[in-house]
Amino acid sequence: MFFIMLGFLAVIAGFAINTPALTISRYSRPAKVVGLILIVLGALTASVRQIDAGQVGIISLFGNVSDRVLNAGLNFVNPLATVSEFDIKTQNYTMSASHDEGQKQGDDAIRVLTADGLEVIIDLTVLYRVVPDDAPKIYRQIGEDYTDKIVRPITRTRIRDNAVYYDAVALYSTRRDEFQGRIYKTIEVDFKKRGLLLEQLLIRNIDLPTSVKKTIESKINAEQDAQKMQFVLQKERQEAERKRVEAQGIADYQKILATGLTDKQLQYEQIKAQRELAASPNAKIVIMGSRGNVPLILND
Repeated sequence: MFFIMLGFLAVIAGFAINTPALTISRYSRPAKVVGLILIVLGALTASVRQIDAGQVGIISLFGNVSDRVLNAGLNFVNPLATVSEFDIKTQNYTMSASHDEGQKQGDDAIRVLTADGLEVIIDLTVLYRVVPDDAPKIYRQIGEDYTDKIVRPITRTRIRDNAVYYDAVALYSTRRDEFQGRIYKTIEVDFKKRGLLLEQLLIRNIDLPTSVKKTIESKINAEQDAQKMQFVLQKERQEAERKRVEAQGIADYQKILATGLTDKQLQYEQIKAQRELAASPNAKIVIMGSRGNVPLILND
């Protein structure tokens, strides 16, 4: 555009000095030629627009937005048109209670009321991107600040609308995935109408009221105590079973000895014991002819 304006000025100057009375009139023709060259060069330069990767170009001519979308690379357009670039890469918008995590400074978490009337604080991240073919519609109807006009208000509103169907404890634990899937579907429909594609919805944290937290902690502690007691009882049952089996084994052993052990077997066992004592290197005294015909062996 700069060369075009400069070329027009050169042409106008050439016509202005095209007067025989002026000493510089001889430069009139060269000025016109240079002006035309600059106009042609400027038109060619302004007609070629480069769009970076992950972007699309929106063409606007005198306020009229074209439905044509310029893709990444070099594109030829009207040199008088204005091209605005739109980011079509995945973007994220975080609303968090932490002061240094969200797009907004300070506490930007979403406060909702649950079915049991409790206030729950939700930290959330939205992953989305602009649909390339719908970029002209977004530029025409919403503008380039679609994040603050569409993403933020729709997300916060839909979360509040759906939270009223859940109790605080269920929202925190058993029905969290269900809640996340429900708000995903509703937000996805609203985004699609505006030319945005919802890729993922991440519930980063759900903060319950202090009273509810204490109730949950008490319940968890009670469950842990009950599980511990069950373990102790099971261990005692196993120990009792072990002792019963051991006692039964001793009783069976004694019964076998009482019914199956003969005098000859006892004598044989005595002889084996005497042989082992005799083979021992320790000093000993053997007294023969003791009671029961069994030698009496005395050590030092």
